Amino acid sequence: MTENTARTNDMTVLVTGATGRTGSRVAEAARAAGLTVRAGSRSQGTRFDWADRSTWADALRGADAAYLAYPTDVGSPEATEAVGAIAREAVSLGVRRLVLLSARGEERALATEEALRTSGADWTIVRAAWFAQNFSEGPLVEGMLHGELVFPAGEVQEPFIDVRDIADVVVATLTSGDRYVGQDITVSGARLLSFREAVAEISEATGSELAYIPVTARQYGDTLAGFGVPAEEVDLLVEVFEDLLDGHNAHLSDGVQQVLGREPRDFTDFVRENAAAGVWKA
Repeated sequence: MTENTARTNDMTVLVTGATGRTGSRVAEAARAAGLTVRAGSRSQGTRFDWADRSTWADALRGADAAYLAYPTDVGSPEATEAVGAIAREAVSLGVRRLVLLSARGEERALATEEALRTSGADWTIVRAAWFAQNFSEGPLVEGMLHGELVFPAGEVQEPFIDVRDIADVVVATLTSGDRYVGQDITVSGARLLSFREAVAEISEATGSELAYIPVTARQYGDTLAGFGVPAEEVDLLVEVFEDLLDGHNAHLSDGVQQVLGREPRDFTDFVRENAAAGVWKA
């Protein structure tokens, strides 16, 4: 057994949001790599709540590393404050190795990233493209079960990334010693697709009639408000959608290839797997 392998087998990592889209996969990949996982969440595993700072110290104490995934938008002022605070607390407890999930091409996220950088931690930032799993998990699925995706993306293209690739990249950065400390890693899927093209692939794989209905960000915000989303959160999301979905992210990033030495999982494979699992059947 090499020294690096021994260190990996002894590593304990706190995974925040361990029941969420990325956190659950990071926890799974970390266990597969031989790490000891503290699965942090509000209701299961290790008690951890971003909104309750009294839960942070016990979740962090004695860990070697932490994966930080803020539950709402990483570019919000609340995210900036919370990430900076938890990073400083982690460092004070001897947990210096921190990996932050950020958003590719989101200007608002830069303040949150800077809060991590200036915390004294041995940091890595993973900036991700739009998740493929946003089509199979979360609020967009309900509409698709009723035959349509209403979303403010126009006809812009996005290289949708499978969150399992994000998880593999995160774990690789943790198990590679200091190689990725102080680095920004930007990851995307293998090819560009518009949201209309993505929905068409899902429609073909499921044999269902699925429509993509583009709306403006403000129209989408009005819909969210009608569902009871607080006004401040609606305003932030409208700004985020207007910024992120203006076409400037319509390009590929090679972080998966650089870190893992392989191509990202293809969107078609993601669709086939979830169609076979009956994800989009009402």
